[in-house]
Amino acid sequence: MRHGGLEAFLRRGRATLSRGPLAVILAEDGVEVASTLRHHLSAGFRTVLLLAHPDMPLPPEAEAEVHRIDHDVFAEGALVGAVNRLIRAAPGQWIYAGYNAEYLFHPFAETRSVTEMLAFHAEERREAMAAAVIDLYAADLDCTPSAVCRETAMFDRLGYHALDRPDPARPGQVLDRQRDLYGGLRWRFEEHIPADRRRIDRIALFRARPGLEMRPDFTFNVPEYNTRACPWHRNLTAAVCSFRTAKALRVNPASSFAISGFRWPGSAPFHWRAQQLMDLGLMESGQWF
Repeated sequence: MRHGGLEAFLRRGRATLSRGPLAVILAEDGVEVASTLRHHLSAGFRTVLLLAHPDMPLPPEAEAEVHRIDHDVFAEGALVGAVNRLIRAAPGQWIYAGYNAEYLFHPFAETRSVTEMLAFHAEERREAMAAAVIDLYAADLDCTPSAVCRETAMFDRLGYHALDRPDPARPGQVLDRQRDLYGGLRWRFEEHIPADRRRIDRIALFRARPGLEMRPDFTFNVPEYNTRACPWHRNLTAAVCSFRTAKALRVNPASSFAISGFRWPGSAPFHWRAQQLMDLGLMESGQWF
């Protein structure tokens, strides 16, 4: 179903927002849009919203399964602004926000839906879920100059690290249970990445509530939403497997000429299975078995 814009959708489609969890996908370009939508529909999201440029083509089968919303995808903060508008319109609903060519994985995704997982997470009195953004990239840039290839996708199996997040209000102190994560292409090619965009942590899933706002770095104005776990034990975490950084490094003129390939000794083929990410410690099942 197609909607003329976000405001038009909110005027006529509020009933749609009652069918959660919701996946909100912003299509920056036409790369792997269909596969991104299929992945999140298969994961168990009851409603998928696609924010896309009015002129972007979409396969008919995808148009039938998702709510396509015309959107200025090139505006500053295009995704965050839309998500904050949806937060106000859908209190109580779980929301995932991401881009095309990004794929959310949760523990035991091969056998359990995202709805089942969120039900358990909510029982643990959690209203947000931390995730690591795992960079994907084509195995051979000579064969795939765009760096996007699902069939030959690779990722870094090592090279990740976490630092306590400094508290800006208390110099020399850190925020409780918050971590800045680094690794992947943003770590290996940091000279091509602005310093404020090198982190790979993201709050991938969250429950909307009055007064909640997403910030440009995918954190929230409610500190507890930004924590990785509750005070008493580890909680579930997720992973967002993403071609987005690889795409950007290939599009940017300086980095595209400087980088001949993304493979290194720490690379591994990506099998498109949650268990692979769990085995490497890139996401955790917490107390969910």
